[in-house]
Amino acid sequence: MKYVCLGYMDQKKSEAMSDTELKAALAECFEYDDALRQKGHLVGGEVLQSPRKAATLRWRSGTVSVTDGPFAETKEQLVGILSLQVKGISQAIRLMSKHPSVRMGMCWEIRPAAEEPNELMAARSRAAKAQAATRI
Repeated sequence: MKYVCLGYMDQKKSEAMSDTELKAALAECFEYDDALRQKGHLVGGEVLQSPRKAATLRWRSGTVSVTDGPFAETKEQLVGILSLQVKGISQAIRLMSKHPSVRMGMCWEIRPAAEEPNELMAARSRAAKAQAATRI
């Protein structure tokens, strides 16, 4: 099963780190990610830029409303995403509980991926690529 792990952290914690501390912390996290990848568990991931660079879209009064920054009014903001291929939620929890970022103050929300809609999206992407390739 595929699980998506959403990493949240208080931005003040990372801003308080020196460049050296931040680089060392990232190196430790990437090393663990490499170990997950080698065992076939890490499907992909993204580290996100500051929430200050985000935009939030909402439907309001019949139109799209755009707000600068994240919508959530909370100290912890989404900072990264990992996709894992594991046997079940307990394995995902076990693997993510060992992630070095947890010791740095990051919390991880782990959710099963919606496999059927995701496969439909992937099939549409493959079809669009094939159609674009025939136009070249």
